[in-house]
Amino acid sequence: MHLRSVFLPIAAVSRRDIVERIVQLLVGLFLYGVALGLMVRGGIGVAPWDVLALGISGQAGIGYGVVTVLVSVIVLLLWIPLRQRVGLGTLLNALLVGPSADVALFVIPAPPSIWVGAPMFVAGLLLLAFATGLYIAADFGPGPRDGLMTGLVARTGRPVWLVRTLIEGSVLLIGFLLGGPVGVGTVLFAFGVGPLVGWFLPWTTRLRAARSQQLSRA
Repeated sequence: MHLRSVFLPIAAVSRRDIVERIVQLLVGLFLYGVALGLMVRGGIGVAPWDVLALGISGQAGIGYGVVTVLVSVIVLLLWIPLRQRVGLGTLLNALLVGPSADVALFVIPAPPSIWVGAPMFVAGLLLLAFATGLYIAADFGPGPRDGLMTGLVARTGRPVWLVRTLIEGSVLLIGFLLGGPVGVGTVLFAFGVGPLVGWFLPWTTRLRAARSQQLSRA
């Protein structure tokens, strides 16, 4: 397989445009990791993939951020039979989100009570939705988990909601069996992340498109 068929092409209106988009991608991924750290510290449950990561971390005695990177790499390997094309954003997502989350966990102390932890989780959820809009709007390819979903949809012909539900449900069950934290935060994430990303993503996409258009005229 040729490299061109494996990697997504990078389109840009100018050198300034691509530099700004890379900075936006990096900021978005760093904030995504910080958001994960806030939600973990919140102590009221986490997203399904983080239930899995924390479950593996507890069983294997490996740091949460390291496990997050390893899970992302394994998911990327699952892309191979699906013939998904990898973007710069895909690779950086796999490599940077976990370490960013570890930095956040190192800096952010555990809350003294649920009355502090719950708002921390909500703040993390809001930040995650914003960060998702940032890195997706940079347009360097999907994250490993999103690419797995779209690849399975393309290969099986099943609807997106069914494939996403089966993936998230399977990951949540395995993580729960491994001892990962499932709680009210898991439910809040399941029902809240979609609408929040649905609000932030069009906004960040419009801003990025307007800026790229401005740079193209310049």
